[in-house]
This record gives sequence, C-alpha cells and structure tokens, in this order.
Amino acid sequence: MAYSETKVVLGGLAHIPIIIGFFYLIRRQYSFGAMLRTGNNALSEKVSSAPSKPAAPAKPAAPAKPAAPAKPAAPAKPAAPAKPAAPAKPAAPAKPAATAKPAAAKKPHSEVPVNTYKPKAPFTGTVTENYSALKEGAIGKVQHITFDLSGGDPEFKYVEGQSCGILAAGEDAKGKPHRPRLYSIASTRYGDNFAGNTLSLCVRQLQYEKDGETINGVCSTYLCNLSPGDKVKISGPVGKEMLLPEEEDSNIIMLATGTGIAPMRAYLRRMFEPTEIEKHNWKFKGKAWLFMGAPKTANLLYNDDFEHYKSKFPENLRYTKAISREQQNTKGGRMYIQDRVLEHADEIFNMIENPKTHIYLCGLKGMEPGIDEAMTTAAAAKGLDWAELRPKLRKAGRWHAETY
Repeated sequence: MAYSETKVVLGGLAHIPIIIGFFYLIRRQYSFGAMLRTGNNALSEKVSSAPSKPAAPAKPAAPAKPAAPAKPAAPAKPAAPAKPAAPAKPAAPAKPAATAKPAAAKKPHSEVPVNTYKPKAPFTGTVTENYSALKEGAIGKVQHITFDLSGGDPEFKYVEGQSCGILAAGEDAKGKPHRPRLYSIASTRYGDNFAGNTLSLCVRQLQYEKDGETINGVCSTYLCNLSPGDKVKISGPVGKEMLLPEEEDSNIIMLATGTGIAPMRAYLRRMFEPTEIEKHNWKFKGKAWLFMGAPKTANLLYNDDFEHYKSKFPENLRYTKAISREQQNTKGGRMYIQDRVLEHADEIFNMIENPKTHIYLCGLKGMEPGIDEAMTTAAAAKGLDWAELRPKLRKAGRWHAETY
C-alpha cells in the first residue's frame, strides 16, 4: 500500500516527542548510576532510607506507524575502464665501468737524491786524500780530492752526473760566510774505494791576472790546499741534468775539456771498471765515445784509466783527444775539440739518428760556441738544421750540457 509523501512526513514528525522522552529517561538513569559510582554518600543514604513508592503503571506506547519503504538506490554507474598502464620504458643500458687509468709512468731518475744537505745545514766531510791529477810539464794546478762521507744522518748519497756544493772556510770581504761553489762529482756512487762512503772532486785552481796582480779563486784555492784530516762543509747533492740514461744499451757521446772530465770519469768507471760492474746490476752494452780536449798531453786528466778501459772494451769505447798546443787541425791551426767533432761529423750524426744516443757536454762555457758551430756545419752536411735539432734533443732528454 503506497503512502503519499505528505503522510510520510507527518508520520515521522509524530514520533519526535516519543524519541525525546526516551532519550530523557536514559539520561536520568545514566546520571543516577554515575552518582552511585562516584560515591555520593548523602544521596545514597537518603535513597536507602526513603520508603519506596509503587511505580505508576506505564502508559501503553502508541502503536508505531510502519516506516516508509526505502527508495531503491540508484544503480551504480559502471566504473570507467582503467586506462592501460603505459608500457615501461626499457632500462637504459648500463654504462660500462670506466676503465682504470693506467698508473702514471715512473719519471726517469725519480729516486735520485737531491739536496739532502742544504747550504745552511751542510754535511761535514773529512779529506782522505788530495793529490795532483796532472803529469809533469802540465799547465796549471789540478787536484783530485776525496772526502769521507761516513756518519751522516741521513746518509750523503749521490749518483753519477750530480754535483755538490763546497763552502770555503772563512768570510768574504763583507764579513759574511762564503757562498757555496758547485763542483761536478768525479766518482761513482760507490766512491773510489767502492765502499759507498766517499766522494771525489777534480778541481782546477782558478788563477787570473788583474792590474798586474795574480788573483786566486777563493773556493778552488781552498780545496787545492786541503790536507788529509781537514774538515769541509759540503751541501747537496744537486742536479739531474747530467744523469746517465737507465737503459743499458744506450749510446753515450761525451765532449769534455779540462775539469769538465769529472762527470765523464764517473760514467766510464761505472761502465768499465771491473769492481763497479761486480757491485751493481747495470751492465753497459752500448757504445761510448769520449772526446777530450786539453792544452798538452800532460793535462789529459785520468788518461791512463781511459786508455786501459779502451784496451779492455774496444767494442764499446772510443777515445778521441784534441790537444791544442801539440796537434793541428785541417786548417793548420790549433786542434780543439770542435775540430774533432767536424772530423767525425758523419759518424756522430749517424749515432744521433739512433733515439738511444745521448750527448753530454761539460767544461768551460767558452767551449759551447765552438761546439755549436761544429755541430751546425756537421748537421748541414747531413741536410739538418742544428738550431732546430738541438732543442728537440734536449726536450727528448738526449742533450745534456753543464758549463761554467
């Protein structure tokens, strides 16, 4: 049986008083129980002592009108179909792991000691010998001087081709200590006694005329006049310009005048001295060619040693001398080292074309122009420009020069 909308509404309103009364009764019951639970004694005693009255009969509740039937719920709209998920993008291929960079190449001579002892804190060595390196009839004064390096902390170590500083005793004209003077070391790392605790120098006493007076070089004169047992302040070692290559099959061309022979002596001892060869693991297999300049035969320093090496190792060592006051060049003038270079230009430049060939130049600075002129002429004969070639050789570590 259907009801009109108005009747449904009026029926609902008629129930409101009944609902309100019902909630009021519940609230009273709740409040009364709460008081009991909270322990209100006065109220409890009053309630327990009062005689209970009979409860009034409850009025019958009005019959409830049937509730209006619920409207059927609107049919649910079908859910929109889910959009298909976008296909996952393929993962980018993993980048290959970066290849490890090769270890930096070890620099040549990276382990060579430098400035172990500085001029402000030098090592004190002891002279063990000091003798003339010249033969009778020679010009000037050149001494071979050896120092004992024992007892250093740290040890004073060096290698062939390095130099050391010498601090002469006394003071200069201004009352200050003399500055160190550098000298090429003439011994190998094992020293002349092969014990590894000495250092040797080849020193020419500097002398020149000024206003009719002979002037002696301060440091060179100090060294040449030393006696065994004297104490000397030594700094260094210094320099990597004149070091030998590490390859055993290198070719070595040496150009030296006067005491510029000092590093060459160290090289040749390392290459050809029997005891040296026994002590180290470096056996020279290349070609060595020494050009030595001197004013007289008596001034050829260490000549007997070099002739001995040449006789023992003829396949590995050539020894060419330029003796200015006893020999003539092709033009009838004095024979200098540059003249010998011109004589052997073809052979020298054939060796230079080999990348394993190194050239070492040591001596007075005045020898450089003559050597450059000779090399320029020799290079031109081979169709080469020495002015361009020399810097390239130097950059490649194959041209080594130390002049003073």
